[in-house]
Amino acid sequence: MGILLRRAAPKLLRNQILNSFYFPHFTTGRLHIAAEASSVGASTGLYGFEHLKTPKGFQRFVDEAIERSGELVEKVASLPSSREIIRAMDEISNTVCSVVDSAEFCRNTHPDREFVEEANKAWIRINEYLHYLNTNHNLYDAVKKAELEGHLLTEEAQRAARYLRIDFERGGIHLSDEKLDRVNQLNIEISQLCREFNENIITDPGSVDIFPSSRIPNKLHHLVKPIYCSPIKQKGFRIRTDPSTLSSILQFTPDDEVREMAYIQGNSTPKANLGVLDKLIGTRHELSQILGYKSYAEFSVKPNMASSPAVVMSFLQEMSQMVQPNADEEFRRIRDFKRERCDQRCELEPWDEAYYTAMMKSSTFNLDSSVVASYFPLPQCIEGLKVLVQSLFGATFRSIPLAHGESWHPSVLKLSLHHPEEGDLGYLYLDLYSRKGKYPGCAHFAIRGGCRVSETDYQLPVVALVCNFLGSSNPSNVRLNHWELETLFHEFGHALHSLLSRTDYQHFSGTRVVLDLAETPSNLFEYYAWDYRVLRTFARHYSTGEVIPEKLVESMQEARNMFAATELQRQIFYALIDQTLFGEQPIPPRDTISIVADLKKQYTSWKHVEGTHWQTRFNHLLNYGSGYYSYMYAKCFAATIWQKLCKEDPLSLDMGTAIRTKFLQHGGAKDPADLLNGLVGEGILRHSNGGIVPDVRSLCDEMKL
Repeated sequence: MGILLRRAAPKLLRNQILNSFYFPHFTTGRLHIAAEASSVGASTGLYGFEHLKTPKGFQRFVDEAIERSGELVEKVASLPSSREIIRAMDEISNTVCSVVDSAEFCRNTHPDREFVEEANKAWIRINEYLHYLNTNHNLYDAVKKAELEGHLLTEEAQRAARYLRIDFERGGIHLSDEKLDRVNQLNIEISQLCREFNENIITDPGSVDIFPSSRIPNKLHHLVKPIYCSPIKQKGFRIRTDPSTLSSILQFTPDDEVREMAYIQGNSTPKANLGVLDKLIGTRHELSQILGYKSYAEFSVKPNMASSPAVVMSFLQEMSQMVQPNADEEFRRIRDFKRERCDQRCELEPWDEAYYTAMMKSSTFNLDSSVVASYFPLPQCIEGLKVLVQSLFGATFRSIPLAHGESWHPSVLKLSLHHPEEGDLGYLYLDLYSRKGKYPGCAHFAIRGGCRVSETDYQLPVVALVCNFLGSSNPSNVRLNHWELETLFHEFGHALHSLLSRTDYQHFSGTRVVLDLAETPSNLFEYYAWDYRVLRTFARHYSTGEVIPEKLVESMQEARNMFAATELQRQIFYALIDQTLFGEQPIPPRDTISIVADLKKQYTSWKHVEGTHWQTRFNHLLNYGSGYYSYMYAKCFAATIWQKLCKEDPLSLDMGTAIRTKFLQHGGAKDPADLLNGLVGEGILRHSNGGIVPDVRSLCDEMKL
């Protein structure tokens, strides 16, 4: 329904139902005051919003946002100067999205059901109001006026006027009343289908019953539920096949049949999403055609650097061809390893991959995941984040006492990012432990975007970094697997993009960039989780204090590279599924099972298992619809930045300052190609068929393709 905010999805997507565009969020000085007040123990509301001292406060929060926005709409309708129009539009966006973002964050993380229910109500109400804003012709006319008078505006304001006008039109405001009504109806249906898709994943994870219980290794017993078979009361286990549990079962279970059963069940649920996905594809296709596009893929990709599905598909196919020989060789090595341990004629099955690759890595490099984790106690990992901002940006993270009413859980921490010359740059909440009812993945949530509110005052960004580490009452007892550390650094890259942003308009704040640029900072910061020069500054054994050995890190790096082509091939395959499902639709339409099966046979080394439909739990299809290729763009851009700028000295202040001033601080306020070229120079991107694609040479060199 909403159209006017560019929002970048995180690595593991939150349950976001809005389209890619709607009004961004706002707070007045209240949150800034609350952030200061928290340091002296003052009382406030959730996230520093005074209204949110109680769940019912969300009602008043919405009322005031609508009231203030109404005043601004009247002001814009009087067609003041172009500068005033853009500033007022940004304040409308800011005002409405104070509610959108806080409600979305609350309903994903708050343990109190009353807060969650009131946040849901607020989210629905404010989105109904967004429908009014997004179809308001007075606002549209004012934006067009401002764009025509662009010579009177700053470069960023000109860009804001252009994007606001485009966003209105992508919402159908220029259409006839009949077509606009249909567009709005389709957007509502899309939101409902996305919600249904996510709910089905949560409510129907699937399960398999295994007898006897001895078939499940002891190290996995905490993941399964004991069951008993009558009449002999034989003990077995029920395995939930949600993605997290399934991953552990496939990696650590020696029993081939158990792995096969779990794989098939986990990749065959929820069945209801087959129909939901068909409806989503059809609804998005109808929407795009009404708006004048051949496909939803064209509608989705056009505003991005790629600019067209043809450019995306060409890029993905080029990547696929480059990775295929290495991926095929890795497949043969895994197959041969399996055959050494069983019948020489046995075939390598999809449920074998995780088990045998883990075994190969462990035996080749003598790696034990528990030994690796012993060097990553969570408090030390947080110190690692502090090392990065100190070394790269000359800034520090300061712990801030949370004001009464500001927090939603006792384990939440609050930090201010402080620069010795510039003062506080923004605020970061850390909500890192798993708990019932919490958003299940890892994500970066924007609570408030940065923007200039006067000649002297800047509204500081406020963000939250959410993870689900298996915790205890004592944080010092929590130790991360290395992949969890990598995820933490990935999401921290998103957080820094928001915290270091200094745009005039919050419409462009932080991660509010074109989708195929948004994942670049997060992918760049993954490199820091693998570099020994970085790890040695904070990775210490939880009991002895020993610095992580360099040889151990080298073994970890070699193990990561052992099947890198297979993993890259998998990501390319996912992106091809996304582009194909939402591309131009054949007549009659094909079922998604056969489409995915054909793509797997064509673009991977692995066979498709009949009866499975993995795509029914691929929730990136909801919020990254036709945008999953952005992860491939980000891998290439990040590889080039790392090789050309960071690799020689990853903790250089000069290099960090360049990344901040030439890239991160601009958010979406500048052309993405100009940002990348300005940071790296030649050799990070190239033009292709009217679009922009990454230069792949750095990634290829890194992966030895």
